[in-house]
Amino acid sequence: MKNQGENTFYQRYIKKVWPYWVGGVVLGVLNVLILFAYERFYSFSSAFGYWGGWFLNRIGVSIQDWTYFSYGRYTRVFTEGFFDNPETLILLAMILGAFISALAAGEFRVRKIKSYRHVITALVGGILMGYGARIAQGCNIGAYLSAVGSMSLQGWVFGLFTFFGAAVGSKILIKYLM
Repeated sequence: MKNQGENTFYQRYIKKVWPYWVGGVVLGVLNVLILFAYERFYSFSSAFGYWGGWFLNRIGVSIQDWTYFSYGRYTRVFTEGFFDNPETLILLAMILGAFISALAAGEFRVRKIKSYRHVITALVGGILMGYGARIAQGCNIGAYLSAVGSMSLQGWVFGLFTFFGAAVGSKILIKYLM
């Protein structure tokens, strides 16, 4: 039989949604810890670029002459193993943590695909977002949250255009997919 205190803890801290300010404080603290540990701000899209380069390099595609992989930290793709990259480890830990959180809160669901149109739209949208994140030198974490936290004008400009892009994208989705 469960103790009443355990049920209350589960309901309060795991099952219920946390206030936004708690999430903001946790993300801020984690960002500072990553800054001290790795001496740079974290961004998700850098890890995905590393994964793609690592995979292409391993299957024999010649990427040594690609401008992207000749730039500073991206040359690591030729010398490091997949799990030797700190960005990879942090990103995998975040994905695993999100999965465990969804399971613990009872929110994980496998859903049926509604239509292939949604699949194509999601794939095209994901590719465009990934490409946009790389040409912007960061995703919403690196180019927005980390930049705003360090009072960089670039972060505020990124945030403004992201807001307008999301508004336009939402209108397009509602008009053509709903």
